[in-house]
This record gives sequence, C-alpha cells and structure tokens, in this order.
Amino acid sequence: MTFIAVRCPHCQSDQIVKRGKTTRGTQRYLCQNTLCTKGSFLLDYCNRGCLPKVKHTINDMSLNASGVRDTARSLHICLNTVLCELKKKATVLESVNTALLRTLNPAEVAWDMERAGEAEVNEMWSFVGNKGNPRWLWHAIDHHTGKVFAYVCGRRKDKVFVQLKTLLGPFGLTRYCTDHWGAYTRHLDPDVHSPGKRNTQQIERKHLTFRTRMKRLVRKTICFSKTKQMHDLVIGLFVNRYAF
Repeated sequence: MTFIAVRCPHCQSDQIVKRGKTTRGTQRYLCQNTLCTKGSFLLDYCNRGCLPKVKHTINDMSLNASGVRDTARSLHICLNTVLCELKKKATVLESVNTALLRTLNPAEVAWDMERAGEAEVNEMWSFVGNKGNPRWLWHAIDHHTGKVFAYVCGRRKDKVFVQLKTLLGPFGLTRYCTDHWGAYTRHLDPDVHSPGKRNTQQIERKHLTFRTRMKRLVRKTICFSKTKQMHDLVIGLFVNRYAF
C-alpha cells in the first residue's frame, strides 16, 4: 500500500480529508484548518487556470507591465480566467492606507505637526476606451516617507477631490503641497495650502513608477483599459500592494 502525504496548497496544513470526486473522477480534498480561507482543493487540476500558482502569477503579471491578453498568452490560459481572477480582488481593496493610519499616535501628530501632517496631493491622467473618456488618479502621499495616504479614481472634477479630502481627514494633515489646479484653491484654506511644483517632486516621480509598472497607464501605446472597472481595479491592486 502506498501512502501519499497531502497538504493544503493554500495554508500548508496536514489536516486533510477526502471530499468525493469531481465529474471527471479526480479526487477532491477538504482542508479542515479553520484558518484556511479556501477549504476544498484538488491535487491534479485539468484546467491550468485553477492552479494556485497560476492565480498568483496572474496578479503579479498585471502589476508588472503585462496586459490581460499578455498574461493569458504567456500562461496558456483563457482570457476570461485572467479577468475573473482579477475581479475577485475587488472586494479586498482599500482606498485608505489603514495600516499607516493605525500606526499614527494622535499625541505625536499634535506635537510634531509640521512633519507628520505634510502631504503632497496630485492627479494623474489616463483614459478608458479612448482619450475622449479621461480617467484621473487622485492621490496623496506623505511628503517625507512617500507612503500613499489615500487615492480616488474619477474625472478631473471638484467633487472627486472632495472625496479624496474626506478620506484624508483621519490623518490630521496640516499642510497640502499641490500644483496650481483650481480645485485645490477652491477647497483648501490658504493657511494649509502650498501650491507649486517645488514641493510635489516626489509624487510626480511616483507617477513615473505607475506608468512604468502598469501597461494601461503608458502614454504613447495602443494598450489601454476598455472598462472603468478593470482600470480602477488594476490601479487599486498596485497601490494596495506596493504603495500602502
């Protein structure tokens, strides 16, 4: 008799029991670890798109200058598999850097207001479908560390900046470094507003990183997003993984 040790590919637990078979006759297993988020799995997948390693690679490629068709072609999987896997991540995305927010000590922020409360705010142009349908990424970063505080995707309208300003409220910011776009002047008090390119160099450099790492943001290319959902989703994935 041959004994095969089975471990969960998601949590590496050895608390595994059999859970029937698929319609193809492949043995299905169930992970009994209460901390495992997946539960059921197979050892031998007929569909490459179901492999945990392939799913992880889909996310990595989308954040490293690969479009959805590049990913599908390179991994030898269906285009819909790539789209479905990316869309599953929408529920876990956050628009605010909650990890950074939890580390802020209100007493320290009040004591060192000049350093702790200074942010660079700017917007980055892109488009969905065609250049007649622009889509702007509004975000704010810490002027000293470069960490992103929060972000919002939308049109270049005052109401979108107001949404971003609302998300920035809990951080206790006391200085906003921006360019001379009118929305900032209309919605920021002169006492806390510092317009000018001198203090926004770090966030402008971050825009270059975004355009280099995400294919759909490159300016002179035929690669672009076809839907707002996928456009905002990939940007959100990148910000949540690398900028928060």
